[in-house]
Amino acid sequence: MSDKGKAFINIENVVASATLKQQIDLKTATLIFSSGKMVCTGAKSERQARKAVLKVIDELKRDGIVILGKPEIMIQNIVASAGLGGYIDLEKATYGLKKTMYEPEQFPGLIYRMDEPKVVILLFASGKLVCTGAKKEIQVHIAVNKLQEILESKSLIFYEGPEKPRLPPLPSKEIEKEKEREREKEKQKEKDKTS
Repeated sequence: MSDKGKAFINIENVVASATLKQQIDLKTATLIFSSGKMVCTGAKSERQARKAVLKVIDELKRDGIVILGKPEIMIQNIVASAGLGGYIDLEKATYGLKKTMYEPEQFPGLIYRMDEPKVVILLFASGKLVCTGAKKEIQVHIAVNKLQEILESKSLIFYEGPEKPRLPPLPSKEIEKEKEREREKEKQKEKDKTS
């Protein structure tokens, strides 16, 4: 089935890191380092990444490695693909968007650095996107929705059918949490400036 005319977002890869804050005597070759650091890649969600790390820790315990306390699991990077269901005028987009890089002789996509949320999005003329740099899945959804709004407001995206494809609505509870986290970050920045 073709993706033409359909809007979508797919999480492609979530990278998480964890530290056990201790040395580990390893007996096998894995993506676990003797410093106690671990890197998990290939998960399709934050939840799946966390679950995978915890499963590895359980296996280490079963193999006789003493684990003290709980791991600190942090999502380092989320890579997602998306499609807006229309065609993007990349040439015009280089001037219509801020912080872009477009060299079609080198690479067919336009590189767009979004400030809020802080992500990098690769845009292709087909309307397909790759979003990277998010730390939370909701940031991917916010960024792609925001980009679609910007492209539409500046007439940089064109749809074939009479109806514009719509991305799934953003979960309002998650958006409120993300906005609150951003407000807290800003307060902390201001506090740090005055101290």
